[in-house]
Amino acid sequence: MSADEVVALYDRTGRPCGSAPRSRVRAENLRHAATNVVVRDPAGRIFVHRRTDTKDVYPGYWDFTAGGVLLAGEEPDDAARREVEEELGVTSGLVSLGAADYADDRTTYRAFRYETVWDGPLRLQPEEVAEGRWMTPAEVVAMIDDDALRVMPDAVSVLGAWLRALIL
Repeated sequence: MSADEVVALYDRTGRPCGSAPRSRVRAENLRHAATNVVVRDPAGRIFVHRRTDTKDVYPGYWDFTAGGVLLAGEEPDDAARREVEEELGVTSGLVSLGAADYADDRTTYRAFRYETVWDGPLRLQPEEVAEGRWMTPAEVVAMIDDDALRVMPDAVSVLGAWLRALIL
């Protein structure tokens, strides 16, 4: 990940509308697009990881999704496959969970959400993933509800209801 990589900008209708260097997207909180991939094992557990302290947004936070920004000209499905393979070494097929929008004072984006089931070994990218473990959906919800833990607010916003429905 480079501050100079060119990121796709998205308008409020969810369509590409230009591009800008990642450094500018972060500095100006420009609306862009990103992927969120929930990785589950065959038993239904979810892989949860702690982001490295060097991440440019929410360093050190826990996350139950893998993913990242769409590069200029990149399709959401391609970006999701690229990101989940880079971060976790996962190459299984993706199931779309649709799109959602997220905005706060740190990041604003169109979220392309996915789920995948992986039964192979994980290969954690050391630049992005500090540690991780498999958790049941109920354990992930308990983690989200624990005010003492810092969990990615965007993942909670765009996939929290979906996650909670898994334990009903």
